Amino acid sequence: MTIIETQNIRTPTAVALDETLLWLCSILSPIGEEQALCDAVQERLARLPLASPMRRYGDSIVVPLVRKREVARPHVALVGHLDTVRTENGPARIENGRCFGAGAADMKSGLAVMIVLAETAVQMVGCDLTLVFYAREEGPYADNELGRVLDEDPELRTLDLAVCLEPSDNKLHLGCCGAILATVTFEGKTAHSARPWEGDNAIVKAGPLLSRLAALAPVAHDIDGHVYRTVTTVTLANGGRGRNVVPDVLTLNLNHRFAPNTSLEQAQADVLALVGRGPRVDFTDLSPAAMPSASHPLVKHLIASGVKGVEPKQAWTDVARFSGMGIPAVNFGPGENAQAHQKNESTECNLVFQGYRILFTWLTQMPRQSV
Repeated sequence: MTIIETQNIRTPTAVALDETLLWLCSILSPIGEEQALCDAVQERLARLPLASPMRRYGDSIVVPLVRKREVARPHVALVGHLDTVRTENGPARIENGRCFGAGAADMKSGLAVMIVLAETAVQMVGCDLTLVFYAREEGPYADNELGRVLDEDPELRTLDLAVCLEPSDNKLHLGCCGAILATVTFEGKTAHSARPWEGDNAIVKAGPLLSRLAALAPVAHDIDGHVYRTVTTVTLANGGRGRNVVPDVLTLNLNHRFAPNTSLEQAQADVLALVGRGPRVDFTDLSPAAMPSASHPLVKHLIASGVKGVEPKQAWTDVARFSGMGIPAVNFGPGENAQAHQKNESTECNLVFQGYRILFTWLTQMPRQSV
């Protein structure tokens, strides 16, 4: 553990991380097809001397790694999703210090750190530690299996802090914005395009809303010194029946991101106010926001353990699920944020090693009375 890492010499831990990340990327796990990877991770971790048996929920597992109830210690969870988005990737491989493969950045790099920590550092960990591997993060909020895991696993309600290992370039991302998807439907009446006065053009009726959206500036919210921005974007549009037909229906998908100091109910009301009267609004996905936990002692200790920066999380992550249960949660992971969801996804292997070292320092030098 004291060998200096260089570009030419790989420590045993760094080699283990490389091999584990490559192994994870070689088992394809696009959203909805996580069973094979969940089986493989469960089989591998079952070889370890766990504090109690693993618990499986669908294609998700909870791994009770360390328990020492006779001393006052915080209970921490490292949390990672098994699934990847469906993008074009070649075979899993390591080339020139980078691991290529679906999920290399988002977030099998984080899973590799979780697994290697379990295999190399468990005797030195200064807290009660649980690992959570879950399925279907990359889809709708309601389908995400972490919701089921948190509902059905009572021990997770005793957590003092959850760390979601989403790709963050080893920076600490605090809280998260909430996210709403809404389908806005404008209805009109068909007619021949030579006699448009006989119809009612649904696309034209959307003009005022599109103008409001074009003029809409991000709204900044300063929360504990961190700036989150509320934004609304049209991401999909569908309408029209033919080149010579006045369209009778237009649907728009609105993607609304809102700051942590806004409730889900208020965010829905804000969307309805923006759209105004006339079109129908159907909310298709509702994901709450999470407040930052910058003042929590365990988060302060993580910052002091060598994170590469501290930033607000503008996107949504599953820290919101923990926050909704009253459990502080943060985002920290070694994957390259810019590589998430990219074609030919990859991440730098040294970033994974550095992320391991930061979490190793944090977990093994945990203050005894942190909560």
